[in-house]
Amino acid sequence: MPFHSHKLPNGLQLIGETSPSARSVAVGFFVRTGSRDETPAESGVSHFLEHMMFKGTPRRTAFDVNLDFDRIGASYNAYTSEENTVYYAALLPEYLPRGVDILADILRPSLRQEDFDTEKNVILEEIDMYEDQPGSVAWDRARRLFYEKHPLGNSVLGTKESVGALTRDQMQAYFRRRYAANNIVVSAAGHFDWAEFVKLVTDACSGWNTDVVGRENRTEWGGTGGRHVLVREKVQQEYVMFMGGGPPAHSKMRYAADTLALAVGDDSGSRLYWALVDPGHADSADCSYVENDGSGAVYVSLSCEPENTEANADRVRKVLAEVQAGGITEAELQQAKSKILSRVVRGSERPMGRMQAIAAAWSYTGEYRDVDTELANFDAVTLADVRAYLDAYPIDKSTVVAFGPLKSMNGVEGQTV
Repeated sequence: MPFHSHKLPNGLQLIGETSPSARSVAVGFFVRTGSRDETPAESGVSHFLEHMMFKGTPRRTAFDVNLDFDRIGASYNAYTSEENTVYYAALLPEYLPRGVDILADILRPSLRQEDFDTEKNVILEEIDMYEDQPGSVAWDRARRLFYEKHPLGNSVLGTKESVGALTRDQMQAYFRRRYAANNIVVSAAGHFDWAEFVKLVTDACSGWNTDVVGRENRTEWGGTGGRHVLVREKVQQEYVMFMGGGPPAHSKMRYAADTLALAVGDDSGSRLYWALVDPGHADSADCSYVENDGSGAVYVSLSCEPENTEANADRVRKVLAEVQAGGITEAELQQAKSKILSRVVRGSERPMGRMQAIAAAWSYTGEYRDVDTELANFDAVTLADVRAYLDAYPIDKSTVVAFGPLKSMNGVEGQTV
């Protein structure tokens, strides 16, 4: 599948992977901004702004935006993370011109005061809704404790206080600064003509502004350790997170980290699965590696009945200590690699999967990785690579956060939240 790249004079980066055998095309605008790029006074603005993109432009009302997507049968959406805000659509090739036009148009929204006021109430209701989901609250609070003052700990939703105090002018200033053309990657994959795509994006986006953009505090972070017990009596289960440092997205060591995480905590058969889930000690137990710009992380989580929490936390510590001391077996390595290779191949068969994959790689590294290269990188991971990764990022050095009805755990008194 041929890869193409082109940069407009205003700094907007276009990348694409063409596949004539595909029956559809996916396109996405990846804005390299998220909660980690917000000041305390702006907390939650990235996610709020994502909502505002669909509230209308000088050319389209909010109704028109949705109707125009529906008229071409597009599957479209957007999401905000700590590091990126992404707007995307999957559609039939003949509708690519209209799809690009709609996406480019909504990325230059009207940001009307009345829409801002209305949508603010929607965001505040969403924050309330998430506060009623204990799993989401557990992760959000755990990340804050793990990252402390590092910006990766910033909440994507923000708080009711920060969103409530946010003004339309603050949002406009953030939009102009962070949604500059030189801070956006436009990615496409599937059945489309590259030259036509370049012309479509150029016509729609060449007038976008350029600004001085960047990202502060890209230093690695491993946490400061410690144990924290957060008490919410109405929660039925206890959630426990073990959080430690990992390699950043641009590191080759990420392949060993991803492979080891699967061997330790995959939900279909792994060290944690056999130690906690299969015997019925816990409802869930998993391990995941998360790549971030400048600093990665490894998360181990479990959920269980409160009375089983301390014993299950000890079981997790035992598994992590054993892995840290002895690594994993050759059989575990091969099983984990087989699962990852299958995941990569299956994801590559959909234009949406490839569009997302090439955009993520380019945003973090400025490089293109085709499927064969990605498969070879994972297949090349050895036990020695896993050992080197464990030596650099000890998996048993964690910040531990418990959230639920327990008032104490392993001698640590809880704090009501």
